[in-house]
Amino acid sequence: MEYSLPRLVIAAAQSGSGKTTVATGLLSALRQRGIVVQSFKVGPDYIDPGYHRLASGRAAHNLDTWLVPKERVPALFAEESEGADIAVVEGVMGLYDGGREGVSSTAEIAKLLKAPVILVIDAKSMGASAAALAMGFRDYDPEVQLAGVILNRLGSKTHEAMIRQAMKDIDMPVFGALYRNEELHMPERHLGLLPAEENTDREIVEALGNAVAGSLDLEAILHLACLTPNLALHETVAEQRGLAKTICRIGIARDEAFSFYYPASLKELERLGAELVPFSPLHDEALPDVDGLFIGGGFPEMFAEKLAGNASMRTAIREAAAQGMPIYAECGGYMYLMQELQDFDGHRHPMCGVFSGRAEMTRKLQMVGYVEACLQQDTVLGPAGMVIHGHEFHFSQEDAAGDGEGRPFIFTKMRNGSRYAAGQCRKQALGSYLHLHFAGCPEAAKHFVEACQAWQR
Repeated sequence: MEYSLPRLVIAAAQSGSGKTTVATGLLSALRQRGIVVQSFKVGPDYIDPGYHRLASGRAAHNLDTWLVPKERVPALFAEESEGADIAVVEGVMGLYDGGREGVSSTAEIAKLLKAPVILVIDAKSMGASAAALAMGFRDYDPEVQLAGVILNRLGSKTHEAMIRQAMKDIDMPVFGALYRNEELHMPERHLGLLPAEENTDREIVEALGNAVAGSLDLEAILHLACLTPNLALHETVAEQRGLAKTICRIGIARDEAFSFYYPASLKELERLGAELVPFSPLHDEALPDVDGLFIGGGFPEMFAEKLAGNASMRTAIREAAAQGMPIYAECGGYMYLMQELQDFDGHRHPMCGVFSGRAEMTRKLQMVGYVEACLQQDTVLGPAGMVIHGHEFHFSQEDAAGDGEGRPFIFTKMRNGSRYAAGQCRKQALGSYLHLHFAGCPEAAKHFVEACQAWQR
């Protein structure tokens, strides 16, 4: 089938150029015009999509060819864009950066979607060299349609005029120019931006929208998006896997401490018959009436004292695990299920005690990148031998108390091929630093839902 939707990609020469600022502002500006805009983020990032959601009013989705098979990405894009007038895709890092051999790079996604690319250039301390940079990015891969640039962090009108002339000389359209403005700076934390769930200053999104509306040529950008060709879709994601009646209830930990979930990943559980029931390890005293738990990533280290203080919830989760309830925990959720969490200041806080050991926060990033995870035993995600694609991104490490025992995973770093044992498994509770996308491994989702259904019976 042929699928048509105006679309474009906001990319950059490198991280820190202002992609998220421009993309969020563009979403807000288009929404202010009454345009229904669907946003996407290239790569595994959880935080930027939160700001997309605030700006667009719609759940943002990730496009990642490591977490989800490449051939399934266009169908996922089409399904999640239903009802939208236009789609805006924010890239990751630099345009051609990604995993090993460029997997899940912005360029790869742009080519998959046949979408034009606008390159955000941080022009601070740069003159005509900005044009040379743009020319290099345009010529590097002729299959990528680099349609123009947006100049960011300009210092003056003279600075803007100088670069605009240089861009004109190489026939590179300029879709807008933004001046340095620290008031538009988005708050950050050790994993990137402060999650939208914690940022109470929602005015920043409106301010970004106003800045973009006054500085970018929105008409030209909309015209560019409307020139995209049709996408050939063999079938939709829903047709691929069908729908199911409700067969179990799964509790989803959702609050300020746990917010790292891909909407399409959760939707995969629902397709398979799971009713998702949100609960808060921070604020609720007891678990809801459910047949399994999914505790995703987030920032438990920033709320360690409050999590520790909610002893009734910690006890409820520990007892549920002891009774054999299926529990799947990722990264921050895994840390929460250990015996203790040591924060950045060295203070130790009691956690759920489902798994042994202590999660210790460090000032140094411990791991970031794609991994291949091979199950070493039967678990709630699948049988021994199953291979899952995922990623890691964490500043914490496990202390020695958690080592020396049988680990449920062998992780292989895709960057250098190194292998290491990972995670813990107790009865039907499984946890590790792995982040996965259930839309990319539906067999794992099916196995988890069936485990919860069996527990319900």
